[in-house]
Amino acid sequence: MSPVILTVVIASLAYTTPKEMAFSRLLPAAPALAAAMWPVLPTVLLGTVCLFLMIGLGIVFPGLGTWWTAAGIVAVTVAAAYGSHARLQRERTLFQVRLVADAAQQVVLSRMPRRFRDVEIEALYLAAAAEARIGGDFYEVVETPYGVRLLIGDVRGKGLPAVGSAAAMVNSFREAAYDEPDLGSIARRLEASSSRYSASFPPEDLMETFATALIVEIPHEGGRIEVLNCGHPPPLLLNHGQLRILEPTAPSPLLNLADLIGDRYSIDTFGFAPGDQLLLYTDGVSEARNRDGEFFPLAAWMQQQSAAAPRELLDALHRDLVHYNREGLDDDIAALAVRWCEPSEPLGVRGDRPA
Repeated sequence: MSPVILTVVIASLAYTTPKEMAFSRLLPAAPALAAAMWPVLPTVLLGTVCLFLMIGLGIVFPGLGTWWTAAGIVAVTVAAAYGSHARLQRERTLFQVRLVADAAQQVVLSRMPRRFRDVEIEALYLAAAAEARIGGDFYEVVETPYGVRLLIGDVRGKGLPAVGSAAAMVNSFREAAYDEPDLGSIARRLEASSSRYSASFPPEDLMETFATALIVEIPHEGGRIEVLNCGHPPPLLLNHGQLRILEPTAPSPLLNLADLIGDRYSIDTFGFAPGDQLLLYTDGVSEARNRDGEFFPLAAWMQQQSAAAPRELLDALHRDLVHYNREGLDDDIAALAVRWCEPSEPLGVRGDRPA
């Protein structure tokens, strides 16, 4: 309710009802409400109006206890003015923090073209924290002489160290993807960046900053994709209604753990035809739960999707995840939708062709 409307209602009730009901004693509530909504000066002005209203009611209805209520209005108005000032200070601080978070997001999660030659790609990112812009999930896509290369991953740590580790790996990938001829060499560069970043934290925190990652290469000539999976949820490939889960044939070490379990990386090759849909995602998608604690049926959901453009696929995923988990996200969510298009196919047009 507006503070002005509240003031009018209280004053009207105080004037039209018997003085024994003493509705006038509610007038201090108006400046108190104004403190939560208005700047300092309007709050003080409303308190002054309430004070004069109370004095006027005291003249009309003698014996109303005017001076006690007037003192209450003055006290509440002073407190409300201070509260309004403190609230505005917090809002300004929060605004500055959001600006910094937005700048950090542009570093970790850069905007990408929607199409790299014949490869159409869209991204989805949702932070679990209501006020957060970024979290521990990360992704990147670059076009290189070897083809289009994609990275998606999830840092298992929390807070700023996780964001810093994600930024270190994304920046390393942006350079390595252009320089390294194979995905294994890229993974070793990411491992080195993650290890160097983690070295700045106490030894007991090292195990908390490992990351899962998935690196994909789509050669310019098409027809196949190469996948290196470092402990990440396997991507899903939809081909003419047939779903394939691209599980690795051999495990590869998680990033920042190669010193413990070795750095032997396994690269798998899969077919990738025009019109195919490829979905890369973090575990925030596959492990989203409903009220009964059941995981989101991602594979079954993916198999029901048509050959829509990547943006349509991710919009549907976002909508269905929110509907499935109405209590809010428990984890960050990142996803990349990829589709190989015909060279002449316009951007964002479905790959279906008339028979």
